[in-house]
Amino acid sequence: MKNLVLLLLLVFTLSCNSGKEQLLGETEWQKQMNADFKDASKSPLKKKDLKQFKSLDFFKYDSIYRVEARLKRTPNSQWFKMKTTTDEESDERIFGVLSFQLKGKNHQLNVYQGKELMTTEGFEDYLFLPFLDDTNGETSYAGGRYVDLSIPESDTIIIDFNEAYNPYCAYNEKYSCPIVPRENYVPVKIEAGLKNYVKPEEK
Repeated sequence: MKNLVLLLLLVFTLSCNSGKEQLLGETEWQKQMNADFKDASKSPLKKKDLKQFKSLDFFKYDSIYRVEARLKRTPNSQWFKMKTTTDEESDERIFGVLSFQLKGKNHQLNVYQGKELMTTEGFEDYLFLPFLDDTNGETSYAGGRYVDLSIPESDTIIIDFNEAYNPYCAYNEKYSCPIVPRENYVPVKIEAGLKNYVKPEEK
């Protein structure tokens, strides 16, 4: 009798899960990215690509790409127009300079703050970290990638390149995406985060 009950529970569980597709991903961030891309109300994918979408391509999670950086704030930096992939421009300023070690070398990246987002509810502490590296045009998007950060209370901040993502224009040219400044180039291969997007019919 006990075995029969266990069998019935197993069948019930399998039948409940069979209609619910499991989200793919090695980490919670990867699973959330896939969930957002599957959601037609959030996804940047074109309709024809969304129909065939199963998962984004990620580099394998690697803790060496999660680094602690020293933040040197630049409170007197001037606002400038950051160019995008369209005619639009966004008002940005260099919030500070991030210094960190990766693969035995010292690196620096500028981290940016947007004028409009400063007054947008929920984004008051948002910092934008666009970067280029030696995977661009090979295994990652040619135009570089982004990492989202928040203003820290101290002068240190964690950069997790495992959460580096592509601009939306990598999936759909209708989007206007900030162009990564050339000075934000890291001369190493950052094999973490999202890989280059390959359309289903091109795989």
